[in-house]
Amino acid sequence: MSSAQSKSTEPHGSLKYLSLITLTVQNAALILWLRYVRTREDVDMFLSATAVVMAELFKCAVALLIILYQEKSIGRWLDYLHEHLIMNPMDNVKVSVPALVYVLQNNLQFIAVSNLDAATYQVCYQLKILTTALFSVVMLSKKLSAAQWVSLLVLMIGVAAVQIKPSDVEASPKHQNVFIGMLAVITSCLMSGFAGVYFEKILKGSVQSVWLRNVQLGSLGTVIGLVTLFLKDSKSVSEHGFFYGYDWAVWIAILLQSLGGLLVAVVVKYADNILKGFATSAAIVLSCIISMYFFDFHLTLQFAIGALLVITSVYIYGRYPYTPPEHPSNGLYQTQTTSKV
Repeated sequence: MSSAQSKSTEPHGSLKYLSLITLTVQNAALILWLRYVRTREDVDMFLSATAVVMAELFKCAVALLIILYQEKSIGRWLDYLHEHLIMNPMDNVKVSVPALVYVLQNNLQFIAVSNLDAATYQVCYQLKILTTALFSVVMLSKKLSAAQWVSLLVLMIGVAAVQIKPSDVEASPKHQNVFIGMLAVITSCLMSGFAGVYFEKILKGSVQSVWLRNVQLGSLGTVIGLVTLFLKDSKSVSEHGFFYGYDWAVWIAILLQSLGGLLVAVVVKYADNILKGFATSAAIVLSCIISMYFFDFHLTLQFAIGALLVITSVYIYGRYPYTPPEHPSNGLYQTQTTSKV
């Protein structure tokens, strides 16, 4: 019996470790690759707004294909989409809010990685834990444990320490602006926290599947992205074309950005908060190592201390969640109720 139980738990355990590896690689690869395609020299630079539109379009297409696979026939697939999308317009209106925020956030991500090295971005972007926690407290009345509040304080200290540059460290390249990069990261973290909590609020009490929600987010995001592109870069698109500067590296960046969220949505069901914290920490370390070898990143003592504080805070936040206190009278009350029945 015990051997059978151990065999049955092996696949789940292997999926947990596979999830850990997948989350780590996805967290690190996206930022490192975006940094690469935005800092290449002697190439025509693509418009980041067009990449955001294509990422949203790909995300929508993949989600549609998954729903088609689940429905087994084109007829049932079309009926499903008609019922949940066409006949339920107010639900689309609700989803348009996080869709708008995610499009703006993705545009800010390109600005941030263009002005900050990948390691710094990875560390600073963990401020989304702070913003998500604060929005959860305000919008969802979520409670945090004392350890989690301490971890958020440690997180802020760690991010601040990362920004301290010794006098002997070389200045940033001319085409980079650290202030703009940090402003983009902080704004992106605020948007990520709000959109994530707002989306969670929508999902509560909702019967729609996660794939249908991704169809809504992707389709609305594509429309919003096109509007943003028209307002921001219509002149450049008319002069050079939509796909100006695109090559294989840009397409890989778009696939990483579009499939990353879908991939995480699949694997997090096997990974708890502790494993996700380990994945984030491993991604920070991996980004630092790769940045030193390929992006001329200089690891300083201040950065190492700040990164260690951030990694510690991520672990503590996931390891010690809030647990409601148990009432001593509950057991007695249940016993009395059971005896009467």
